[in-house]
Amino acid sequence: MSLPLLEYTPTTQNQRVEGYEVPNEDTPTIYRLSDATSDKDIDAIIWAGYRQIFSEHLIIKSNRQPFLESQLRNRAINVRDFIRGLGKSEVYRTQVADTNSNYRLVDITLKRFLGRAAYNKDEEIAWSIVIATKGLHGFIDNLLDSDEYRENFGDDIVPFQRRRFKDRPFNLVNPRYGRDWRDRLNLQYLGGRSFYKIRQSGNVSKEEIRQAIPSNFLAMAGKMLTTERNYQRTIDSVTAQVRNLQIPDTSRESVTTQPKVKPTAVALPYRYIPSNPTN
Repeated sequence: MSLPLLEYTPTTQNQRVEGYEVPNEDTPTIYRLSDATSDKDIDAIIWAGYRQIFSEHLIIKSNRQPFLESQLRNRAINVRDFIRGLGKSEVYRTQVADTNSNYRLVDITLKRFLGRAAYNKDEEIAWSIVIATKGLHGFIDNLLDSDEYRENFGDDIVPFQRRRFKDRPFNLVNPRYGRDWRDRLNLQYLGGRSFYKIRQSGNVSKEEIRQAIPSNFLAMAGKMLTTERNYQRTIDSVTAQVRNLQIPDTSRESVTTQPKVKPTAVALPYRYIPSNPTN
């Protein structure tokens, strides 16, 4: 049983306010199927859809969806169905959904399908529950069937970033996966081996040992390193100094003869007269 979307309070952001900007080079181009009059226009709409949903990191020949392209060229589907098909494709699942947490998947998908970032953490949590209960396809359907999508893009417009002032488009600044997935790939590359298993596995080089240590640990350890002190070298240096140290002789020579003092005549101011006791 799927849970309903949790209620969240949207914060005031620039994409929710009518703009008064003068069109310039930062103004996004609107690709509309109803304005397409030639195959070249259809090709531009298809390319814009790939660029918006798959991002330029994934626009390669092997990721193209020829069946969806053929239906769009024959007007069997509209742009909204084409975008829905790209979101439900195996490429989007393997390259975006499976390589990110639910929270980051919500942030990326909102930027690419609705043209805006998540309002707050409450919205990320609400849509993460939808992903957990309805899966990726249910999440994509809820976004494309929402009133926000219909009011801004309808059935014929390729989604675009709304109210962009200075930053590049979202699909150019979002990497395919986050730091947590990169660390997981490192562990998979190492085959689950730890530093201790690598060290005890036999004769290995220093490079192999360093590969078994996660990069974040090396960065942390690098900040904690202090000035190296070779205690063995210090002990050897002090021992050599003590061994070669010459202690000066501070003992006194033995005196065999006592110095003679000559008598000196002294004149006293008075004469000493012994007193005779009287009877």
